[in-house]
Amino acid sequence: MSEFLKVVTERRSANKFIKGGKIPRKDFEAIFENLSQAPSCFNLQHAHYYVGESDEIIEKMYQASYRQYKVTTASAVIIVTGDLDAYKKASEIYESSKFLNIIDEKEYDDMLAAIFALYESGGAAFQSDEAIRNASLSAMLFMLLAKDLEWDTCPMIYFDSEKAREIFDIPENEVPVLMITMGKMDTTSFRVRGYRKPPKEYVVYK
Repeated sequence: MSEFLKVVTERRSANKFIKGGKIPRKDFEAIFENLSQAPSCFNLQHAHYYVGESDEIIEKMYQASYRQYKVTTASAVIIVTGDLDAYKKASEIYESSKFLNIIDEKEYDDMLAAIFALYESGGAAFQSDEAIRNASLSAMLFMLLAKDLEWDTCPMIYFDSEKAREIFDIPENEVPVLMITMGKMDTTSFRVRGYRKPPKEYVVYK
């Protein structure tokens, strides 16, 4: 088995963590450095991360997640958001490509025009869907990168997003998409992996 498949198969959603552990800042820095490779539509990089490490923030998120026990045992609580206005910042991303002569002035102008046309014609619903789609892609890679450094995670959607917005001072243009709890899994909570569909149940070839 390759190292990558080992990470994929060993990643589990932790139901309980060993309380009191501290995640070194260098581990977070390594994760976020490599996370920049995550795919996103037009390379707009919609995802933003808010990392809660202090006991105070974790306690607040424990309350905001309706007192789910796994949260209070986590070493960190991360809120992943998607930027509704990501397309408006396309010029900042593509400016460097123009400067390095990867694209010329016309290609630059055409790319920005295509991006704005797509996102503005789609309206608020499309912009919201895109924020969620692209942040979710990023969040999955975050969890794999964390597991590669031997940290366990659990993606969660059952939390009060408005309270999370207040706790982390998240701007209005960002949509809270997922909460990820992170730490070392308490193996006393380990369960045999549940039923996984075989490919024939979810793959169609034409």
